[in-house]
Amino acid sequence: MILTHAACLEHQMGAGHPESPARLDAVLQALGAAEFAKLERREAPRAGRAQLELAHEAEYVALIHDAAPHDGMVRLDPDTAMSTGSLEAALRAAGAACAAVDAVMGPGPRRAFCAVRPPGHHATRDRAMGFCLFNNVAVAAHHALARHGLARVAIVDFDVHHGNGTQDIFWDDPRVLYASTHQWPLYPGTGREDERGQGNIVNAPLRPGAGSAEFRRACEQIVLPALDAFRPELLLISAGFDAHRLDPLANLNLSSEDYGWITRALVALAERHGSGRAVSMLEGGYSLTALGESTAEHCRALFAGASV
Repeated sequence: MILTHAACLEHQMGAGHPESPARLDAVLQALGAAEFAKLERREAPRAGRAQLELAHEAEYVALIHDAAPHDGMVRLDPDTAMSTGSLEAALRAAGAACAAVDAVMGPGPRRAFCAVRPPGHHATRDRAMGFCLFNNVAVAAHHALARHGLARVAIVDFDVHHGNGTQDIFWDDPRVLYASTHQWPLYPGTGREDERGQGNIVNAPLRPGAGSAEFRRACEQIVLPALDAFRPELLLISAGFDAHRLDPLANLNLSSEDYGWITRALVALAERHGSGRAVSMLEGGYSLTALGESTAEHCRALFAGASV
């Protein structure tokens, strides 16, 4: 199942900004291929304030609503801004996350991909940053815990930038395992191996210039064993494709095939522990060519053999 909404194309952060509507266009074009024609498509609903406040401070949720401009643009930090379409896009992105969780926890599809923007994994409990307004994957995890009564939810993040916001939100919550591969050092400066929360934070930093071999080794030796030991009832994926060798914002050298490889491993893990239930959220990826190819590889593996 794919969840998206046209409103996600209306979020603008200024001419030349790398997090542009063209990114989502590239993703949707890739998902328009004949091999994905049988996937169910759903329109993302809006997230309500109560859903957002599971992951964010109420004052912060109110701030983002109040900051939405009626014309022009409002800058929230040096990298992050809101246009007239941004609030609706952000509500639909977080709403897609919750709706996807509800879908895979029900009798229907077991896997879902949320083709939405803005991304979310840098947004902390009370701060917008790194192109992110609401932390979509954190909202999804809290929604799964609160509405579906789950005891163990895992978030895997293979964006090239560390998901500092997701780590911040779940630092003291052992119900959620957060596992990340990312370039280090790099923005936002978090993600060292010794950042462990309550034992539920697993960081596998990669040196600048690292490629497929280092990424796969980190997954096989660190990330996947931690996930197996945790036995998640639901697997959430922060699917950023900016560790690709073509991406202009970082210095890793992954290929599109690497995303298919890790997704197959994650699907197998979800089958072992969570009846195959997995929800993937689009995060970064700023080479349009790499983003389209990597999304196709990811979704090809995500939906293989699944009820979709």
